[in-house]
Amino acid sequence: MVPNHMINSPRFHLLRLATFSGIAFASSIFAGETPHTKGGFDQKCELQGITFHITCANEGSVNHLRILPSGLTLDNKPIEVEVDGSVTGAEVADLNADGSPEIYVYTQSAGSGSYASLIAYAANHKKSITPVTLPDLTKDKKASNGYFGHDAFAVVENRLVRRFPLYKQTDTNTKPSGKIRQIQYRLEAGEAGWILRSDKVVEY
Repeated sequence: MVPNHMINSPRFHLLRLATFSGIAFASSIFAGETPHTKGGFDQKCELQGITFHITCANEGSVNHLRILPSGLTLDNKPIEVEVDGSVTGAEVADLNADGSPEIYVYTQSAGSGSYASLIAYAANHKKSITPVTLPDLTKDKKASNGYFGHDAFAVVENRLVRRFPLYKQTDTNTKPSGKIRQIQYRLEAGEAGWILRSDKVVEY
């Protein structure tokens, strides 16, 4: 769970400022990373003896993401995925505390909406990796009410957190007048991999 003192921390305050004054870089600031939207994204993330090397050219509205794992005992083949937009950040974590890490890659779509997406994989007993699925936010009418993009992700303690400004019907794309909604997800085993399930939603 995200404690109350974290909600008011400088890290979260930076996202609030980014949402209203620098929307395009919201994901990067929330994740505590320097934006890599220009000149390509190239970052290595390491935890528990497993390394993930994430690269993306970030050229144009559609890009090619490559995740190269190392340290796995069975399969270290690279994962290659086409992304809508650019990669803005990446974090490694062990949300379910099973001794094997996950890699979370954050992307932002091109255009004024700046919709964030997540591409994630979990290392299974440090042998190979399988996908981590995040349910489509728009299929949850209550959680997505007032959502029009400009969202951001970050790992906070043992949860993945998503934040976005809420829009009213008369708001313009760059000036949301509603509150901030924060959704936190816990990592659970699914039928064919791992799934992030919402376990808390707050607004302020």
